[in-house]
Amino acid sequence: MSTVSDYFGSLVFDDRVMRASLSAEVYASLRKTIDEGKELDIGVANAVAEAMKNWAVANGATHFTHWFQPLTGITAEKHDSFIARSPDGSVIMEFSGKELIKGEPDASSFPSGGLRATFEARGYTAWDPTSYAFIKGKTLCIPTAFCSYGGHALDKKTPLLRSMEALNRQALRILRLFGNDSAKRVVSSVGPEQEYFLITQEMYDQRPDLRFTGRTLFGAKPPKGQELDDHYFGAIKPGVAAFMEDLNDELWKLGILAKTEHNEVAPAQHELAPIYTTTNVATDHNQLTMEIMQKVASKHGLVCLLHEKPFAGVNGSGKHNNWSIATDGGQNLLSPGDTPYENAQFLLFLCAVIQAVDDYQDLLRIAVATAGNDHRLGANEAPPAVISIFLGDELNAVLEAIENDTPYRGAEKTQMKLGVDVLPKFNRDTTDRNRTSPFAFTGNKFEFRMLGSSNSIACANIMLNSAVAESLRLYADRLEKADDFKSALHDMIKKTIQEHRRIIFNGNGYDDAWIAEATEKRGLLNYRTTADCMPHLLDEKNVKMLTSLGVFTVDELKSRRDIMLENYCKSVTIEANTMINMVHKRIAPAITRFTADLAEQASRKKALVPELTCGYETDLIHKLSGLTDCISEKTAELEKAVMGLQDAEDVIAESILIRDTVLPAMSELRIPCDRAELLTAKSYWPFPTYGDILFSVK
Repeated sequence: MSTVSDYFGSLVFDDRVMRASLSAEVYASLRKTIDEGKELDIGVANAVAEAMKNWAVANGATHFTHWFQPLTGITAEKHDSFIARSPDGSVIMEFSGKELIKGEPDASSFPSGGLRATFEARGYTAWDPTSYAFIKGKTLCIPTAFCSYGGHALDKKTPLLRSMEALNRQALRILRLFGNDSAKRVVSSVGPEQEYFLITQEMYDQRPDLRFTGRTLFGAKPPKGQELDDHYFGAIKPGVAAFMEDLNDELWKLGILAKTEHNEVAPAQHELAPIYTTTNVATDHNQLTMEIMQKVASKHGLVCLLHEKPFAGVNGSGKHNNWSIATDGGQNLLSPGDTPYENAQFLLFLCAVIQAVDDYQDLLRIAVATAGNDHRLGANEAPPAVISIFLGDELNAVLEAIENDTPYRGAEKTQMKLGVDVLPKFNRDTTDRNRTSPFAFTGNKFEFRMLGSSNSIACANIMLNSAVAESLRLYADRLEKADDFKSALHDMIKKTIQEHRRIIFNGNGYDDAWIAEATEKRGLLNYRTTADCMPHLLDEKNVKMLTSLGVFTVDELKSRRDIMLENYCKSVTIEANTMINMVHKRIAPAITRFTADLAEQASRKKALVPELTCGYETDLIHKLSGLTDCISEKTAELEKAVMGLQDAEDVIAESILIRDTVLPAMSELRIPCDRAELLTAKSYWPFPTYGDILFSVK
């Protein structure tokens, strides 16, 4: 019987395979490209391509693809076989360095935000050697960047790699000032926790809203939801356990470090968390994880829902982005020393993050903005749209001591005494965890909790890497010119704390009083919707920072603003049209049919027993008739709001109309429909209810 260690990474062309299949010279050259960013030699590329092809074919692959991440939010691939014609009429298996390095998919139908006209179809994919190739099915998948004929980035991978390089450059400048001459690279690492729902295929197939939009647009609250907190960390049901077991096997074969799995708060909700890895690899892995989740679920007669808010009234799903930075030697730059106060380097990197989050709150909010996530942010299970940083009591005390030039006396370790001798004694952490904070320090990393479950983590990490790189650039510019490094360092840390303390909040992020304090007293931003925040991508300070670091060009930023707003508008419009269709075709006829049958039953009863008042039936008929009229009125209002989108001059104006007219009309239509569901006999209601769906998996 094989163990996990026997097959982990068996479908990955990883370092073990490269070392075994490449010559020492080729391997060393490739490692320099991966580790130090050295240019790839074509001779090395040819040797790698041959070894990669031989390995893939030996593992059953017949095709290869340049696997990339366009601005659709999902991955893309075009498959080509390894076969080539042989003079004797047979075929041989070929794969060249040129094919490894560059691909040419048709770019005409991918979102470009105006970067090229529709008739300009040529696009290029370029191999990312820092992310290992892998086999999926019978296809060798080569992670790549995707750009237009004019050189504009048309994907999420290219700006992510640029942001990682920007962070590397500026962090190395800081390390050199602290006397670290051995570090060659600084990389950001991420561990994205992935939340999701599992429901049966049978329930899913009967819900047009789930099939078309990924979330339920109608649904009354069931008698039991998450009130008892009995699902959270509860025993995993056999059907879910079988899914998780198969999922782990598939992920482990691809070298994905799936580590933790458990039930989440809402019924039918679960979570998977990986071990940390380099940000671009973690991004690839998370995209693969979402794809494989859905495929494995299908094999088990289930559907994996990745929408941020598939069900109203219960927790939505997020993707907590645990972010840190470290040297190539393994030194975590966000890990305190023996005492945080003594660790000046740690404090400077900590200040860089604090300043970055404060200066670029808008970019972090933009990075997580989608139509789906707008429903989740600010609800009780998710952080608010206002961004703040949680540091905990000890770090906060350290910063106060520096700010006020007072001595810091570290908190003593408190031993936890549980009152039972057989239980082990252990020290309590010096700070608690804050699950309500959008951006929380958790020991040697920051947990950015605002990402939605369906988001690519690339966007958030592009902005995080870039904003922190900008802080470090400012610090390096000043400290490199300082006559007295230690004095200048102290003054800079103190000044940063004073100027950016407003972003630090250690309290309850769910409290309405905090939102008022944050916006009215502290001046923090509160962009509640995608329509509110997305136009600010092109604010002068944001454009200046992102272009000066080489992460985006101005044209690329403009394209992304338009693409994200277009996606927001299209997503909500699809939802609105789905609601209208469901009301006209299913909900209104069902209520009318039940009301008519109810009236006929009342009439028959009265005919048999004239003195009966049929009060129950009469009262229910009046209620349903009133709701039917209300539904008709609200549907007409929604139809009018959707039609009004045609008058929008541009995508920004359309997004504002979506926010101000379409979404409110959708909410208004849902109310009478959900009330009618509670009053209509189950045999008449055309869709599975929340109770049916959320408790369907055994």
